[in-house]
Amino acid sequence: MKGGHKSVMSNATTKKPFLTDVTQLRQKAKQHIDKGPVTGNYAGDVEQAIDILQTVLATEIVCVLRYTMHAVAAVGIDSESVKDEFLEHAGEEQEHMNAVAERINQLGGKPNFNPEGLASRSASEYGSADELVDMIKENLIAERIACEHYRELVRYFAEKDPTTRVMLEGILATEEEHANDMHDLLVAHQGKPFLDK
Repeated sequence: MKGGHKSVMSNATTKKPFLTDVTQLRQKAKQHIDKGPVTGNYAGDVEQAIDILQTVLATEIVCVLRYTMHAVAAVGIDSESVKDEFLEHAGEEQEHMNAVAERINQLGGKPNFNPEGLASRSASEYGSADELVDMIKENLIAERIACEHYRELVRYFAEKDPTTRVMLEGILATEEEHANDMHDLLVAHQGKPFLDK
């Protein structure tokens, strides 16, 4: 019995530990402290991550602006509940915008809020709808673009940058809800689904 116990112990002591030794971890943390949370085991390309997130930031800014404009401009007998939905979505898009800007900052970048070139940096468009149904369609299309874009980015960041991936997964879940809300509004106002089932 004692012999069996001894071999288990010797195997356990010869295996490389899963986690880095605490002393090494402390030493590594003291190096390059100017890089904030980006340590040596960050597996992604920091500059590329910042560039990608600048696109996400622009997309969220455009979504805030579009939803806000639609909330202000929507008119008609059925517009009040739709306006409320637009305003709610604008607020959630602003939360996304802030989260993405914070992440860019954490990675050592400067969030680009410059309105110049905003439309070309954004994955979605601002839109030009005047009628309520067209506003709903524009928002639905923009949300579908965001869903597609963020799914790609979730796969891209994967394990290279789990913090950014988890943030984008949360944003994606909200964008999917927004797309569903816009689809439901469209069905309610047109009487038939805009999207094929």
